Amino acid sequence: MPASRRAFILRHTRLRPVPGIEEIRLHLADEVLPLWHAVQVETGDPDAPLPYWAFAWGGGLAIARYLREHPQTVEGLRVFDVGAGSGLCAIAALQAGASEATSADIDEIAVAAVQLNARANGRRVAVVRRDVLDEDPPDVDVILAGDCWYDSGLAERFLPWLRRARDQGIHVVIGDPGRRYLPTDELLERAVYDVRTTTELEDLALKKGRVYSLRS
Repeated sequence: MPASRRAFILRHTRLRPVPGIEEIRLHLADEVLPLWHAVQVETGDPDAPLPYWAFAWGGGLAIARYLREHPQTVEGLRVFDVGAGSGLCAIAALQAGASEATSADIDEIAVAAVQLNARANGRRVAVVRRDVLDEDPPDVDVILAGDCWYDSGLAERFLPWLRRARDQGIHVVIGDPGRRYLPTDELLERAVYDVRTTTELEDLALKKGRVYSLRS
């Protein structure tokens, strides 16, 4: 990873246990708006995306809890964490016994964050930085999709891609706290957890994080 990106993450986050999944530690920030401004300055891009990678979100927390309780979902299997952010889902999969894990994100700082977080947990996660929704689903056994339903345009692209993955025989695991664009009619609920996000962008009080699979 570029040294400057690594240094930026270390400067603006603290390595700490994830709420409810204390066996995993991530480099997390305290407040989103000061960090977002710092990202804009660091990248020279006033339209830089929100630093999703610096927080634990409801869907990822639910997936991590689910994999801890149901390790057979990923045990011995190849896992792909799409829209990875911090890499929480990929790390949780490896903790549960996945044979390998790859994370994908379009944010270059997220790519560095995944690598740092994996290293902090003694894991190795491969990372790709590109928009995989324009490609065929990868050759893997399981796709983890946490917190992918916060934007209407993105949601419209995610669902067909995940359907294609399912039709190829890939097991799709979705985690979300119930955002507006979640296609609930297309999903089967598998588990519900009380989760506590680490960003003021979402209610910090305990809320429900749900895990789903796609309907056939």
